[in-house]
Amino acid sequence: MFRLEITAPQSKARAGVLSTDHGDIHTPIFMPVGTLGTVKTIRQQDLEDQINAEIILGNTYHLYLKPGLEVLERSGGLHAFMDWKRPILTDSGGYQVYSLTDIRKIKEEGVRFQSHIDGKHLLFTPENVMEIQKTIGADIVMAFDECTPYPCEKSYAERAMHRTHRWLDRCIEAFEPSGPYGHSQHFAGIVQGSVYSDLRRQSSEYIAKKELEINAIGGLSVGEPHPDLYAMTEVCTEILPASKPRYLMGVGTPANILECIDRGIDMFDCVLPTRNARHGLIYTWEGTINIKNAKWKNSLEPVDSTSNSPMSRRHTKAYLRHLFHSGEYLGPQMASFHNLSFYLELVRTARRHILEGNFSDWKKEVVPKLEKRL
Repeated sequence: MFRLEITAPQSKARAGVLSTDHGDIHTPIFMPVGTLGTVKTIRQQDLEDQINAEIILGNTYHLYLKPGLEVLERSGGLHAFMDWKRPILTDSGGYQVYSLTDIRKIKEEGVRFQSHIDGKHLLFTPENVMEIQKTIGADIVMAFDECTPYPCEKSYAERAMHRTHRWLDRCIEAFEPSGPYGHSQHFAGIVQGSVYSDLRRQSSEYIAKKELEINAIGGLSVGEPHPDLYAMTEVCTEILPASKPRYLMGVGTPANILECIDRGIDMFDCVLPTRNARHGLIYTWEGTINIKNAKWKNSLEPVDSTSNSPMSRRHTKAYLRHLFHSGEYLGPQMASFHNLSFYLELVRTARRHILEGNFSDWKKEVVPKLEKRL
């Protein structure tokens, strides 16, 4: 399933190819988040033809509630329902264990949720989460885990880690690689342990022994300082096998992504490019722009003259600012289109420098620029 092409000199950065029945994924890769079967404001045609996303992410909890499994099954799975012909990864709902604290209760059996839509009570277990993801029809399905908040006591992080491991074993028992719509499904386990290095080592060793197709790192990018994010990532990649792809869940800013590629991560997802776009934040190679600021009111420069996005080269900063201040829907759409184009360009450029053998020097030069606020 995964072919490692090269590891960069003086770095753990890797280039590889992850193969699925819906197509190949060239790593390192960023996955746009399509929680409810849509990447917000972006058409599938544009994701394919303009942004060139090789894989997108859906969410098990949200898709279970809307549109529901009956609709997805009758449609032939999420690919057919949303007319997306490339790979899909589904988050198991473990993040909702973290984010929906007020309406969930964790037990050994699983997690009881109260639907945020109509208040109905739901039970997610490792077994039925595998069944739900089978019905959704994702190419890559995630184990059900307990994502801990930051900060949390070490005793709680340890209990959650061991529960995650027990749930992983139950997921492995329930997982079936033959999907219901004629394509194979691939399984990923998740490392937990908060910001405690000994727990991260223990969890990484447990996951590595399972010899899974993909190994993920969860429970980071939940508020911890960036040095902790990098340190925990490095602990995990020292242990997780180099022959399998490593997926860092929910990360992050452009600088975060390059730093974690440097530490051996292959796959990323994050809502930042689209969520921040809806608030007027634009990512560029020279830093981040708040397009709503008054300084751009009269700027007739392109939004980003170097962007792969035709809209960003065609339209001015003044025009995009005008759209936001006028409440026009086109503003967030253009900003989202731009940011996703930039994130995919970021990982493709990183991949090129890995293959060329100069990733480390390039990263040192570009990261300080990416961290600027313009």
